[in-house]
Amino acid sequence: MALDRVNSSVLGDVDVSKSPTLPAVSSSEEGISSYDDREGLDQDLEKRLLRRIDIRILPLLGILYSLALIDRTNLGVARIAGMGEDLGLTIGNRYSIVSCLYFVPYTLLELPSNIALRSIGSRNLLTACVVSWGAVQLAMAFVPNWKYLAACRVLLGVFEAGFFPALVFIISTWYKRHEVQKRLAAFYLVSILAGGFSAIFAYALSLLSGIAGLAGWSWIFVIEGGITIVFGVVAWFFLPDFPESNSFLTREETEMVLSRIEEDRGDSVSDSVTTAKVFEHLSDWKVWIFGLMFLCATIPAYAIGLFVTVILSGMGWGLRDSLLLSAPPYGFAAATVFAFAWLSDRHRLRALYMAVQTVMTIAGLVITGFAGRPGPRYFGLFLANAGSAGCIPGILAYAANNVVSHSKRAVSTAIIISFGGAGGVIATTIFRQKDFPRYIPGVVIAISFQVLLLGLLGMTTVYFRRQNKASLANGGISGRFLYTL
Repeated sequence: MALDRVNSSVLGDVDVSKSPTLPAVSSSEEGISSYDDREGLDQDLEKRLLRRIDIRILPLLGILYSLALIDRTNLGVARIAGMGEDLGLTIGNRYSIVSCLYFVPYTLLELPSNIALRSIGSRNLLTACVVSWGAVQLAMAFVPNWKYLAACRVLLGVFEAGFFPALVFIISTWYKRHEVQKRLAAFYLVSILAGGFSAIFAYALSLLSGIAGLAGWSWIFVIEGGITIVFGVVAWFFLPDFPESNSFLTREETEMVLSRIEEDRGDSVSDSVTTAKVFEHLSDWKVWIFGLMFLCATIPAYAIGLFVTVILSGMGWGLRDSLLLSAPPYGFAAATVFAFAWLSDRHRLRALYMAVQTVMTIAGLVITGFAGRPGPRYFGLFLANAGSAGCIPGILAYAANNVVSHSKRAVSTAIIISFGGAGGVIATTIFRQKDFPRYIPGVVIAISFQVLLLGLLGMTTVYFRRQNKASLANGGISGRFLYTL
């Protein structure tokens, strides 16, 4: 899915007439293809086309994002598998510091990475990122002390910075607005399942302790880093291009894809991005509200990802049980995430279903933080993990649905995910070692951010509904665009 064409929306003018698979495409006012003259697309053909695109794009995206998620959160598993004692991570706030440092470059480099994507080329950049952070994972297996581990975490953040916003942008360029959340949820679902079972896999790897003179936690980084590098190379060969310049669809199929997007929101062809445009997009308050929403959602998601095994061990379970018990909450999350995404796309409503999931998150955090017995506290992890995990693709779809133009979508996606990195910083600093095992201050802060998220969802819903009413009274926004509620 070579990102080079994706970020035709991010940088530079796109001359579609030079595309190897698509002839010159006219402007949205004139119609982009012969399909615009038809009363409707052949539904069976359209379904087959979508299925073909899904099969080509979603599985590999899901695998790559799963690896990214596993590689950034396997620190918690390695900690209780012996790394905490070997590297002194239990002293003071060292573990929180090491966890937090990843998010600093991850947050700062989101937008620059997305802008650089066009000139570097998508496939080249994705491959370089994946292979590079896989190499960093390998290096983490051999660090002699916690300071070297901290340096590796910084590099991990550098190489993963532009990865996720690029994936989100790719999804949004291939599908109509009401089709986006199911697709985002699909590859996110794969990552949730992988994240849950990665703890079990890591436990199996930790049993290799002593082989080749390496500790069990070192083998976690060796094997998982090696797998990441392999899939980085696979991505270079199999990732498809973007709609206007892809190489796996026929000319007619490509025209159909572009026609569908043009009909849906009028921005099937990439627009150029200039410095002036970037600042114009950044001046839109809605971009920052979406970012703040994403920050709120990622705080409990990252906290659970990084601390779930630590929290479980604090409930009294040993190494094996803590790792095995960390998987079921992710299985439950996978089912609920896709169910809510399906409902959201079917009813074309975003905020309502995200509000329900936010309430689930609050309930789960309250139970995990304040229940007296391990059983109810463990159940709380199911609710908190499912609710926060579901809001992440929901907010990304909500934001992507409510901006017009490739350039604005690319800029807004990078900004939003930068806020997610800031959420990771907050998550790793509010769960302090001195608050172990219940982490009550961190739980209270996470709950407060969920209440803020509910308020923001209510505010945007009221604003978008008013704008839609005004737009319908005056002939529509941007021709055929209405806000998604």
